[in-house]
Amino acid sequence: MAQKLFLGIDIGTYETKGVLVDNTGNIISQAAKKHEMIVPQSGWAEHRPMEDWWGDFTYVSKKLIEQSKCNPKDILAVSASTIGPCMLPIDKNGDPLMNAVLYGVDTRAHKEIDLLNSSIGEEKIMQFNGNVLTSQQVGPKILWLKNNRPEIYAKTNKIVNGTGFINFKLTGRYTTDHFSAAFVSPLYDINKQDWSNELNDGIIDIEKLADLVWTNEIIGEITKTASNDTGLAEGTIVTSGTIDAAAEAISVGVIGTGDMMMMYGSTMFYILVTDKVLSDKRLWYSPWLFDGEHSSMGGLATSGTLTHWFKNNFAQELTGDDTFIRLAQEAEKSPPGSKGIVFLPYFSGERTPIHDTNAKGTFFGLDLTHDRSDMYRSIFEGIAYGTNHVIDVYKELNAIPKNLFSVGGGTKNKVWSHTTSDVIGLNQTLRKKTIGASYGDAFLSACTVGEVHKDDINKWNEVEYQIEANLKNQEVYNKGYEVYRELYESTKHLMKKLNN
Repeated sequence: MAQKLFLGIDIGTYETKGVLVDNTGNIISQAAKKHEMIVPQSGWAEHRPMEDWWGDFTYVSKKLIEQSKCNPKDILAVSASTIGPCMLPIDKNGDPLMNAVLYGVDTRAHKEIDLLNSSIGEEKIMQFNGNVLTSQQVGPKILWLKNNRPEIYAKTNKIVNGTGFINFKLTGRYTTDHFSAAFVSPLYDINKQDWSNELNDGIIDIEKLADLVWTNEIIGEITKTASNDTGLAEGTIVTSGTIDAAAEAISVGVIGTGDMMMMYGSTMFYILVTDKVLSDKRLWYSPWLFDGEHSSMGGLATSGTLTHWFKNNFAQELTGDDTFIRLAQEAEKSPPGSKGIVFLPYFSGERTPIHDTNAKGTFFGLDLTHDRSDMYRSIFEGIAYGTNHVIDVYKELNAIPKNLFSVGGGTKNKVWSHTTSDVIGLNQTLRKKTIGASYGDAFLSACTVGEVHKDDINKWNEVEYQIEANLKNQEVYNKGYEVYRELYESTKHLMKKLNN
């Protein structure tokens, strides 16, 4: 009897991960491939679409099939997710015209943000798109392309994100799901849930944007060329896919109103499912993955990325696969509060809730008693303060999470994950399978073809344990958080002066 298999592949900031599962959620095979985030200059962040996206996808796909020794025809459906929102111009043949411009960590379009806010009006954009224009939005980056790379803009046939590029390579069709499309402000109308010229202001011909679909839609089948490249059987169903954070949320059971995902990755990302549009300038809004549902989101610009930065600059003598484990053990030796250090994690500006591309990273309160362990611990506390800043906004909006599900590599770091619960005062639920977005991709593909219902994620991925907030640490963290908030407000004018 033939197996019923589902394949999910997620392309992240530094690594691509794939998983092959059966129709009960059992993992048949896993594979991964690392790549780099390219930083050509300060404020820029890029990937190479053919090497880092399609190259990784084809490698991981073949690896999964090879390791599992499965018959590719037993794979009923495939789904991909990628970092997002990204901006990639491609020509009439579907070939990339430049490196892909990444999500909010790429702040190159700050002038275009100011220009569009001035010409259209911030309030009008907010009412129309449900989001203010920030480095997280794609519209200003398209305008940057038009203003700064006119020769590339002239050759552009379509603008796609990472998932859209993979889906085109697999099926020949240009698509983007509604969840991703809402980040293409000011070109997406949240009321009509469609592309719109109303606020276009000469950014681009919207015919150059991809077809809109819901995440639980079939978009096509594997072509002969894609079959040769990936090892997948020609004719295999391809489902819409989405941005990695949304797939990750599904993978840990974020399926109903009040459910919230907290993703510990290169950046922190938060998704809260709501029953109505929750529109606030400090957050992001998007339709959720299924028609009729909504989501409110937040995200820090740099989180896990900071651990790489710290290791590369202050722990060069540590080598081997356990480098981060050893650094975390050092951090545990420092007491809560890091002996008075307060850290601002704004190394690439900041996304929510301050939306400040001028924001700068800061170690504040250093003295001669501090060592590497205190500085490293303060990084995790600073990230936790950033998370609490986002949670405070949800509290103001009477949208306190009912169920907080955490996922990502950072959950394995006890200092980071437990400090976060202590700071925000909320327990975190962790599932047994912590694979992340690729597992969510596989589940979404199974949902789309009708093999499972979205509630079945609770059977696919059972709860393993909870991280409980330690209220004994709240006094020191409340003080640290107060300094964290005041430190930014007191120095943001200096940060802007440095940028200028």
